[in-house]
Amino acid sequence: MSSILTGERLTNRRLVIIAAMAGTFLSALDSSIVGPAMPTIIGQLGGLSLYSWVFSAYLLTSTTTVPLYGRLSDMYGRKPLFVVSAALFVLGSALCGIAQSMEQLVAFRAIQGLGAGGIVPVTFTILGDLFSVEERAKMAGLFSAVWGASAVAGPTLGGLIVQVIDWRWIFYLNLPFGIVSVTLMWRSLHETRTGERSRIDYLGAILLTAGITAFLFALLEIGEGASWLGPRTGGMIVLSALLVAAFIYHENHFPSPMMPMGMFRSPIMAVVTSAGTLIGGVMFGISSFVPLYIQGVLGGTPIDAGLTIAPFSIGWSAASVVSGQIITRAGYRLSVVAGTLSAVAGSVSLLLVSPDTGRWPAAVGSGLVGIGMGLSSTAMLIAVQNSVGWGQRGVATALVQFSRTIGGAIGVAVLGTLLTAQLTSRLSGMDGSMQGANALLDAKVRASLTPDILHQLTTALSSSLHIVFMTMLGLAVVAAVITVLFFPRGSVEELQGADGGMGADRARKADDAEATMPSGAQTRPTSR
Repeated sequence: MSSILTGERLTNRRLVIIAAMAGTFLSALDSSIVGPAMPTIIGQLGGLSLYSWVFSAYLLTSTTTVPLYGRLSDMYGRKPLFVVSAALFVLGSALCGIAQSMEQLVAFRAIQGLGAGGIVPVTFTILGDLFSVEERAKMAGLFSAVWGASAVAGPTLGGLIVQVIDWRWIFYLNLPFGIVSVTLMWRSLHETRTGERSRIDYLGAILLTAGITAFLFALLEIGEGASWLGPRTGGMIVLSALLVAAFIYHENHFPSPMMPMGMFRSPIMAVVTSAGTLIGGVMFGISSFVPLYIQGVLGGTPIDAGLTIAPFSIGWSAASVVSGQIITRAGYRLSVVAGTLSAVAGSVSLLLVSPDTGRWPAAVGSGLVGIGMGLSSTAMLIAVQNSVGWGQRGVATALVQFSRTIGGAIGVAVLGTLLTAQLTSRLSGMDGSMQGANALLDAKVRASLTPDILHQLTTALSSSLHIVFMTMLGLAVVAAVITVLFFPRGSVEELQGADGGMGADRARKADDAEATMPSGAQTRPTSR
């Protein structure tokens, strides 16, 4: 059946699928297409000290809004929330394309992230409404293929667009797909809403976002030479700590929190979220800083940068398939530990890249980290989902994804602060040192530099990025130690419901009790 009756109107499932696929394509492509373009953008707009903020601003807003979109879609319907999120993403993309400074680009990326936070979760909720359990498996495979193809093609496509057309078109490319997605979804999905509205944790989202943002601003000040104990920097760190403490207190007392603190009492959840946060910094560090080395130090093209990090997405996709086989035969632990150790090996490979070796150690390192993500993230997610009851599975899944992305946002910001501080120190004897580093990323300006200046700048950038790569290695090592020492042993069956006091039996009782209570607002298509 290609359509479902909703009230007096039909939902055309084929057109809804096309609209949802276009939205998924946008989100997946944007996660990988921007990295290879960033060195060129810095070369034109300047602002190398804000390099990491282009990634962190997007990750922060897209992550903290995910729980809100889920609740709002229950209250107001899937279609309006999908349209709003996709429209915000398109608006942010258009603004990014016309940005005239790095400050503007960071702000517009935050707007883009506000939209991205709703596209994927609302899409999969729509699929859950429209399709049976058996059909959902097929749809999940289809959308995973779209995501994988977009993520693999993104780095190379981004490099090609930057090199052949202009970097602004990596953002303009989103506009036609976004407009098609919004139009088709608005015209094709028809739904009714029943039930009562539930409370939404707006305050929790505000407190968490403000707390992390204050910490990121402190890192920006430190990267530009401010002291950790300076009045502004110290004040922002104290403010960040107070806001995060207020967030934790609020989550423990709000009836429907965006991040239930009790979930972290689960041994599996504690290991997965802590290791996932650290691995998130390594994961996003690959797409953020490897292109900078390829173009800034090695003098490569944007296409070279894209091809260098493409093995990350390829390795992740391939290893995710292998992970399923490992889990079936040997349990979660082997896949998780093998994944974090692979990330360690990939981070070591990054340290070997130099002007003498070329970009191959970076490509190998990207591939190994991608394999590590595929092996560990798949097993971690399934382990967490199977350790809790059905009624807790949604929030448990969100927490796993949340930890990885927030780890990426904070990790990239920390790595960017290290880069800026190291560059400033190593180029302190040069006039306009940071502007000189920006010159490495503009091909025309780079060609005009004298050999001595070029050597000094590339050496400083190479040494600074090696500090960044060493820090990424440290994150990977700590994540590996956590999984080796603390991830529970046992088969899949033995770990079923092993959530430290929040097991499946208890969750089922909660589910049964919840079923007797008035439900929140629900939106669903009505079958014939």
